[in-house]
Amino acid sequence: MSDAECLATDAAKEDATIGGKMKVPASDKRPVEAGDKSETDDKVREKAGENTAVPSRADSSTSGEASSSANPNSEPRDPNRKRPTVLLVIGMAGTGKTSLMQRLSAHLHEKGTPPYIVNLDPAVTYMPYGPNIDIRDTVDYKNVMKQYKLGPNGGILTACNLFATRFDQVIQLCESKTDVEYILVDTPGQIEIFTWSASGAIVTEVR
Repeated sequence: MSDAECLATDAAKEDATIGGKMKVPASDKRPVEAGDKSETDDKVREKAGENTAVPSRADSSTSGEASSSANPNSEPRDPNRKRPTVLLVIGMAGTGKTSLMQRLSAHLHEKGTPPYIVNLDPAVTYMPYGPNIDIRDTVDYKNVMKQYKLGPNGGILTACNLFATRFDQVIQLCESKTDVEYILVDTPGQIEIFTWSASGAIVTEVR
């Protein structure tokens, strides 16, 4: 089973459905009501960890402390292990982010160092490369638009906020790849996600 399938399977085990695919973490037991307009930044921060700006499991593991307090089955990070280089590609819509990702991926494959690729754009319809983790496997942004009565931009932003509540799992998957030198992250063209949204802060502030 691929990492993307594992992440989607984990999401399918929770209680209340969001957008037909992703589910609210178990800590939020109430079903989403039709009148709820969006998953607010405050709710995202509450689920992800208000004091850390990133999910607690990710924070404990990236700080070098034992992450077993959050996940008893995980091992503490080896401080001597070389960490992969992460390339987070951010830009306005149509500026060539996905094209750059494709060229970087092709170049690294030619060098014999295939990257680990994460797609955070829930609305992309065509990708010239195969991501290892794909937000579209977890959140259906069109269903999010219908459920919260949002437009395209609001649907993408809310889908990213929902996905951010389980970004700790993404971090754990990336950290488990001991043979990966580069992690490439493609993002949506809605730049406001990275200027004031909680999900953008969670993604960009991970150390």
